[in-house]
Amino acid sequence: MTKKRCVLAYSGGLDTSVILGWLIEQGYEVVAVYVDLGQPCEDREAILAKARDCGAVKALIVDVREELCRDFAFPTMQWQARYEGTYLLGTSIARPLISKVCVEIAHREGCSVFAHGATGKGNDQCRFQLAAEALDPGITVLAPWRIAAFRERFPGRRELIAFCDEKHIPVKASKSKPYSSDENCLHTSYEAGKLEELTTDGFGLVEFGMTVSPREAPEAGEVVTIDFERGLPVRVNGRTLPAHEIVLELNRIGGRNGVGRTDIVENRLVGMKSRGVYEAPGMTLLYEAHRLVEQMTLDRDLVHLRDRLSPEVAEMVYYGFWYCAKMDALLAFIRETQRPVSGTVELNLYKGNVLVKSRTSGQSLYDEAIASMEGGGSYDQTDAEGFLRILGLPHRVQGRVRPRKG
Repeated sequence: MTKKRCVLAYSGGLDTSVILGWLIEQGYEVVAVYVDLGQPCEDREAILAKARDCGAVKALIVDVREELCRDFAFPTMQWQARYEGTYLLGTSIARPLISKVCVEIAHREGCSVFAHGATGKGNDQCRFQLAAEALDPGITVLAPWRIAAFRERFPGRRELIAFCDEKHIPVKASKSKPYSSDENCLHTSYEAGKLEELTTDGFGLVEFGMTVSPREAPEAGEVVTIDFERGLPVRVNGRTLPAHEIVLELNRIGGRNGVGRTDIVENRLVGMKSRGVYEAPGMTLLYEAHRLVEQMTLDRDLVHLRDRLSPEVAEMVYYGFWYCAKMDALLAFIRETQRPVSGTVELNLYKGNVLVKSRTSGQSLYDEAIASMEGGGSYDQTDAEGFLRILGLPHRVQGRVRPRKG
């Protein structure tokens, strides 16, 4: 009897190592896929060796750092999309890319099942499944944490470790931190454990890896220059770099100046509120610099329309609606809006603060002769008389018919 083949989004951590062993018990041949999103301080080859030692028929690594930044994070930044006005979507935007990679490998390796380690309480299960099924409606998505028998067998960390001991799966014996973390080149997120207590000082509890505390940042501060072409960052401090290297360089610069920490209570798609602490130094700088270039180069009505749609785009990314007709149309729209968004911004960084120093653009719509409050210039103030008479006409008519109280 031919075994079913399954592709597993594999991190090398405790949960996905247990899931790999459990899938083999269920009769699957498992292809373990480590998607390299720029997770720091990990021995990639050791992770692949561990997957093979755990019984995977094949273990693969796919480097998508450039694609993540160029094709996912940067278009989201062009939308100035922040979920609930704050979260820069660093984890959210990576999940559809992981699904894309796993579905492509499933096709290549003859796998009919895509398995992942997301729980039934979080957002990631939605992002993985919605993306995978949009890319391949026939694929089966398997989420063991949503299976009652799996949860009964592994109710806690102790049972997970015992299973690894039984199956000779190597796991780190270090003591668990009082929270969990997820990291890629865009950001690091921290949640669960002690962070579920809203009275806990998240900034005091978390051992941040990308940023120093603003209190410990240099007294002198630092100036960084970012150049944009068609809404995309292309240079940092005069150096032309690929997309993911721009993010990494800005992570270093912003991180050493304490930029990019947030603590949020957010609304998950599944209906509950959750608390997350995030650090995203590079993307924080890019969002701010991009906004400053747009202020010069986009006209009022266009930027206002973009700003009205931006929260909806953020929701779609957060919920996992990346691969759908509506998002395709919105991405086409933002590409068109960004054609004139080229220029250079200098930012002053000081102890967690990001302040504009200067901004220039050959596409700037700012005309000093028109905007000047001094006399002269090309703006004739007497023109405003007729403009306001016409603009106020409906208000005067309404005022005669329906006088306002007070």
